[in-house]
Amino acid sequence: MVLNGIIGAGIFGLPGRLVDAAGDFSPWLILIFGFLTLTVVWSFAALSSYFSDTGGPIKYVSQAYGPLMGFQTGWLLYIGRIAAFAANINLLFDYGAYLWHGVEPGLIRNIFIAVIVVSLTAINIYGVRRAIGAISVLTYLKLLPLILLVLLGLSYIPAENWVPGDIPNLDNTGAVVLLIFFAFTGFESALASAGETKNAKKTLPIALLIILVFSTIIYFLLQLVYVSVAPPNNGDAPLVELGRVLMGPIGGTFIIFVAMFSILGNVAGIVLFASRSSFAMAQEGTLPMWFGKVHEKYYTPSNSLLFQGGLVLILATTGTFVYLAVAGTLARMIAYAISISALPRVRKNATEEERQNAFKIPGGYIIPVIGICVCIFAMTQSELRNWIYLFSFVALGTLLYLLNNKIKKGD
Repeated sequence: MVLNGIIGAGIFGLPGRLVDAAGDFSPWLILIFGFLTLTVVWSFAALSSYFSDTGGPIKYVSQAYGPLMGFQTGWLLYIGRIAAFAANINLLFDYGAYLWHGVEPGLIRNIFIAVIVVSLTAINIYGVRRAIGAISVLTYLKLLPLILLVLLGLSYIPAENWVPGDIPNLDNTGAVVLLIFFAFTGFESALASAGETKNAKKTLPIALLIILVFSTIIYFLLQLVYVSVAPPNNGDAPLVELGRVLMGPIGGTFIIFVAMFSILGNVAGIVLFASRSSFAMAQEGTLPMWFGKVHEKYYTPSNSLLFQGGLVLILATTGTFVYLAVAGTLARMIAYAISISALPRVRKNATEEERQNAFKIPGGYIIPVIGICVCIFAMTQSELRNWIYLFSFVALGTLLYLLNNKIKKGD
């Protein structure tokens, strides 16, 4: 779960854009941002060690600041997942366009997007969880091409590329900064299901840190290979050309299919988890019970799935991979900052035994403070249109929360 959360589909769309922004220095940006993300994940590791039940960030913030802030944090993460869902569907067709140009941005792509969204929604409503589970397993195929490309490309890396060069001018690269963070987000999904994890207080913190370090190393080596081998200006599916250079024409085709299956598996996993989030918020009384309605025959959260499918369809057919990934990362960064800020109150409210057994962070609150600063830095890289997008959805969530409170008072 942790591995699936951190290593998502974003890495399949990142290398080319990162080279355009930072050139030969781009692999070292991966290391820098991996280190910065470590302060965020380390803070979450500490938070998670105080809780053994489900809920994740919603639980942390609710305990510290009350149900409204807990809901807003959960809603921000929900928005982030919905945006990632829509972004990754577009990335899926960016790779598919190498096989058939008909799915480049336009009407035909939008029709195919609708087919995928409707199909995944219907499959989940009808409860075919084994089918979705099989697709989700394909997400782990992402490691196969990434590791294969790294192993094949290591010998092509010139000695000078192992040493960072001059730092380029990074003005006007806000979208790329958020895309790098997008490749590292998603770890909170594992925390929300902590109650289903054996000995979660001890295993999850360690797993978070190990997987983040592993992901950073893989991303760094892949970017180093890409900088050393791939031709310039190779479009929205950068790993295809890298595969062709290292493995010939069949290698490019192999990368296309594995990437598409991996991205589809990632999307399938988001369908399950995001709908589960809105359903859980309804069960906890922070969203209207309409979201918590279970299908009479199939016992699935049908209304949450329908609402989610409608939102994703609108976003995926009106946005691009970059725009949606950036907007979703902005939402998550705000939620991360709020969650980390809850750590002192969570610790204060814990028993002495819980404090003694909690995951220790060296330096007291220095790392969490740095983690909050990292999140704020990421927020400042976002354009105004992303903030408008985000505030419109926050307003929708707040309206639903207030409507639910009014309904409950009326009862």
